[in-house]
Amino acid sequence: MSGDRAGLDKKPSEVAEMFDGVAKRYDITNTVLSFGQDRLWRRNTRKALRLRPRDVVLDLAAGTAVSTDELRMSGATCVAADFSLGMLRANARRDMPKVAADALHLPFADESFDAATISFGLRNVNDVDLALRELRRVLKPGGRLAVCEFSTPTWRPFRTVYMEYLMKALPAVATKVSSNPAAYVYLAESIREWPDQERLAAKLNAAGFADVGWTNQTGGIAAIHHARRP
Repeated sequence: MSGDRAGLDKKPSEVAEMFDGVAKRYDITNTVLSFGQDRLWRRNTRKALRLRPRDVVLDLAAGTAVSTDELRMSGATCVAADFSLGMLRANARRDMPKVAADALHLPFADESFDAATISFGLRNVNDVDLALRELRRVLKPGGRLAVCEFSTPTWRPFRTVYMEYLMKALPAVATKVSSNPAAYVYLAESIREWPDQERLAAKLNAAGFADVGWTNQTGGIAAIHHARRP
């Protein structure tokens, strides 16, 4: 991989290597770059799943499992899964089931989970449609899905400012706080190329999910898409 930065063709080995490289300071970098909004988005993702204490939940692309920690506040049993071993190892104090997993070939049986979520990870797979079908496969009938991902700000003037921040300010700030600043250039580009709210909802429908909708976060910087396996 050139310059510790994955290309937008999203070769799995390169993306995994990139995330291994940012694992050490990943959580603090995300908090700084989002002005602390990442905590709110994690909390709202948990609420969108409507978790119950007896539920078994898959947190895919869990990274350092900070998102899984949030899900555990519901009392549900949570499994953290990620294809970056460096990310899974980065915070050993988070004691929970952790599984090395490729989003395109999940190592779980059909209908294993009552709910599933993927936060800021779906845009990093090289076949989004297959990843959504895999999530549908491992959910029980009636199982709930929440996808929290960067999206498109709804107010045009703010959208312009935001895109300027992504491409210029974000990499500059990452240079000060991240263990691998070059990776954040890729992340900024991947956010800019990501489908907007309606197009991602269409992908969820095409993957066989029902009751698809979304809630914008922070003016549409992020969106939480929610759906159900019929």
